[in-house]
Amino acid sequence: MNRDFLARMTDGEKKDYLEFLLWHYRVVDAFWFIYIAEEYGQSVAETINERVWGRVASMAAEYIISRFSITEKGLKGFVKALRHFPWAIIVDYHIEERPDEVIITVPSCPTQEARIRRGLGEYVCREMHRAEFTSFAKVIDERIRVECLFAPPDPHPADLFCTWRFFLDPGITGTT
Repeated sequence: MNRDFLARMTDGEKKDYLEFLLWHYRVVDAFWFIYIAEEYGQSVAETINERVWGRVASMAAEYIISRFSITEKGLKGFVKALRHFPWAIIVDYHIEERPDEVIITVPSCPTQEARIRRGLGEYVCREMHRAEFTSFAKVIDERIRVECLFAPPDPHPADLFCTWRFFLDPGITGTT
């Protein structure tokens, strides 16, 4: 990988380039999904998407832990790592840390909103996000459990697409 051009950029140019990369990351994911759905059907695209995100989320968590020297376990380590995850930045997860749980809400989902604007309707993302969050959390701490309170295809308020709850399994001992 050649990153020489980055050394010549100002901080502002690097920020702009990072915003481009995050936008591009989202667009590639969107078109990949749309074309798989067109070619093989919506349910196949959703199944493949679930497998892909179940795999790449753990890879991201491993990288984030290593790159940013995250040593905390439990929910604190999970939140610290998740704040570095590209989708947490793109979607702007609202993360609420409570003593025994973490609640993530998504008031504005760029993916679902783009689909709705284009007349495609919401896609079923609950199981894909369950695979993604579970895979990511497991790398941080095996005790973390994921509970979907609601996500498409579930009914949801107009101002909120999904809500997820993360907690430690009380039956597994470890460091918090």
